[in-house]
Amino acid sequence: MPTIAIVGAGATGMRVARQLSRNGDGSNVILVDDVIGTAAGAVNSLGDWVQASAAASIPLDASVVVLATRSGTHAPLAQACVSRGQHVVSVCDSIEDVRGLLDLNDHARAHGVRIVVGAGLMPGLSDVLAAHGRSWFDEVREVHVSKFGTGGPDCARQHHAALKGLCFDWRNGGWVRRTGGSGRELAWFPPPVAAADCYRAALADPLLLVRAHPNVDRVTARMAATRRDRLTMHLPMLRRPHPEGLIGAVRVELRGLSKGAQLELVLGCAERPAVAAGAVAATAVSALLESSDEDAGSRGLVEWFEPLATLRQLRMRGLRPEIFGGARETY
Repeated sequence: MPTIAIVGAGATGMRVARQLSRNGDGSNVILVDDVIGTAAGAVNSLGDWVQASAAASIPLDASVVVLATRSGTHAPLAQACVSRGQHVVSVCDSIEDVRGLLDLNDHARAHGVRIVVGAGLMPGLSDVLAAHGRSWFDEVREVHVSKFGTGGPDCARQHHAALKGLCFDWRNGGWVRRTGGSGRELAWFPPPVAAADCYRAALADPLLLVRAHPNVDRVTARMAATRRDRLTMHLPMLRRPHPEGLIGAVRVELRGLSKGAQLELVLGCAERPAVAAGAVAATAVSALLESSDEDAGSRGLVEWFEPLATLRQLRMRGLRPEIFGGARETY
């Protein structure tokens, strides 16, 4: 009977725990948090099938550790877990965390374990949709992703910081630095979100998308922001974030060639960000526990798991991706 440790008892960590309760495989789920009483309080609301760890100690007998903590903490925590021979699933969405985790590839291979990087809403669900959408194309030339909404307070703070940071677009084989808060683009998300203005930001998704689609010409990532967000992005947050974000969404646009025609395909999914991230992370945990593959290292979600099988599992966990597209002849 495997033991699964979830580090971070915030909105996303709680959702991961709820999703894992649906596995029905008898796994022991233990919540860990560095704030005294937070994990214990979460356990009281989840039920007696999940336990709380004393202080912030990750159980040594955990087979898989899910990192749902604030930005900047994932790489050092993952390094410690890997040294103990534990698989890691990270819901990180910051450039710093993604780079740090990918840099642990050799360390993970040496210890025979796997690190799943970016198993949240974006990166995570966005990467699965992009990888699945690729099956409609003979050649994908562009991948553009956007997100709407935030999860818990830590996610909201990361959203605020990302808007003023430097972002990276992939263009014709190299990285191009862009200023956060620029490049306004009206994006249509699945209902009930509908249309929203999206801007460049310091988002980690391009780092993983380029790895999964090495032959594309362009990769960009944007996030929805209001006028107030842009006016206050260089200031501290003016009000306390909501305990759990409201409705959110992700949008993935692919452009390329299919049977001699130019094809544009848009996929998306609307759900509360913490709920979606919880479903993706729990699916990654289940896939790790069920896999007989002995390969090791640090990779993005779709570099480890087949996208269609992952989407099927996500649908069983309540996510409902949508798709629409069109084609025009080339001359």
